[in-house]
Order: sequence, then C-alpha cells, then structure tokens
Amino acid sequence: MSEFTEWYGDYGVSFRVKRKILEKKSQYQKIELYETENSGKMLVLDGAIQFVESWERTYHEALVHPPMLSHPNPKKVLIIGGGDGGALREVLKHPVEKAVMVEIDKEVVETVREHVPIDEGAFEDPRTELIIGDGIRYVKETGERFDVIIIDSTDPVGPAISLFSVDFYSSCRDILNEKGIVITQAGGSYFHVDEFVKAYNNMKEAMGEAYAFGFVVIGYAPPWNFVVGIKGGVDFEKIDLNRAKSIDTRYYDPERHISMLYLPRFLREKIGLI
Repeated sequence: MSEFTEWYGDYGVSFRVKRKILEKKSQYQKIELYETENSGKMLVLDGAIQFVESWERTYHEALVHPPMLSHPNPKKVLIIGGGDGGALREVLKHPVEKAVMVEIDKEVVETVREHVPIDEGAFEDPRTELIIGDGIRYVKETGERFDVIIIDSTDPVGPAISLFSVDFYSSCRDILNEKGIVITQAGGSYFHVDEFVKAYNNMKEAMGEAYAFGFVVIGYAPPWNFVVGIKGGVDFEKIDLNRAKSIDTRYYDPERHISMLYLPRFLREKIGLI
C-alpha cells in the first residue's frame, strides 16, 4: 500500500492508494488518477488534489449552492473551469435554462468522464453547453449575459493566476445581468492567507461588494475559502429556503448558510471586516 500526499509547507493531506490508474501530460498540465483505499478515485493535476470521489461534494456543494440560492432568479450560469463536471452537476439541480461550461483542457474532461464520471449525466443534459477553450478569452469576447458565474479553477499559480485578477473579475462583472453573482474558490484559511486576501480584495475592487466564507473540504487543507462578488444589491446573507427544499445536498446546509461567513478572526481582520 502506498500513499499520495499533497504538501502545504510541512503540513500534508494524504490518502492511501491502491494503484495509479493513469498518468499523462496534456498540453496544459500533468494529469494523474489514483484509486484510493477507502475514498474512491482521486484526480490530481500538477501534483494538487482536485477531488476525491467519496468527498467531492464537500467542495462542489459549497461552490455552487450558496450563490445559486442567494440569487433571486438564476436562469443562466457560466462555469469557468470545472472540467470534472461536479459543479455542472450541482448547477443543474436548479431550474436553470442554460449552463455554459468553459474548460481549457479537454483531456481533463475526457479522463474524468471515462474513469470516474461524477457529472452523473450533466454533460448530456440539453441545458449544458460545453466549450473547450480559454475562459478568460470567453469572458472578454462573449455576447451572452449570465446571472451567476462560477470560477472552478485550479490554485492561483501558473496560468490560473489571471483568473484571480481585478481585470478578470471586472470582465465577469461586465457580462452579468443587472443582478448577478461571481464566486471563486480562494485557497485554505491557514496555508493560503496571502492568496485569499488578494482574491478578496481584487473581487471587492472589481465588483464593489464582496463576501467570503469557509467550508471544510475533504482532500484540501481545511477549511477552504470561497470569495463572492455581488452586482445589483443581491443579499448573499439570505437564501431562498423554499427553493432549497428541492435541492438535494449532503454537506451544505441552507438553514445554516449564514454560519459559513464566520471566518477565523485573523482572516476577518486581514480583509477589514473587524
């Protein structure tokens, strides 16, 4: 029995693995897929754990349902990244009319769909439009408008750095409808402090109003942070509990939505909330 560990300095998140299913290099990154001892299959990109099959909902539910349920009428949704299909699956639990997903690396999509299809048929849903391409370019060039934009990217290193910039968040704001929400993952509370603070500040500068919350995600260094940008006065602290009753969740609790906003004190201090 071997192990795979993702290190955050001298702290690690580790899983025992039975075998490596595949390893390949795409145009953009190294792709690895493992079978863990007790948690199903695990996708790793450039050495960073993306999801663990038994626990991926801890991430995808937290990324998708808070913005979808706080928006008054989310009909059109854009997902940047999210090649594994988990975010798309959760979006389609809502009565949306269209979900556009722009993923730059088709080999991620193909690998997950072949070996561990967590999308559960979401890619075949008639409301889905899958575009293999550059999300930054799409946002700058599209003529479409959206209610919710979900940025399901890798960590802010290498090519993904631009997805955390003021310029990109401003471009997202431009393609939102009058009332809109942008959400992005923003690293761990204790091991990505600088990255989180920068993402929050950039989002607030671009959007004018921002929130941040944390959620325990198994497979990442918990708790994991998310940053939300608001357009048109949407109240992120309130969600549609009636609509929430029709959404099947395992980890995200709509009735305790507000509790996610209570980040550790030192983080709230760093982003000027106290």
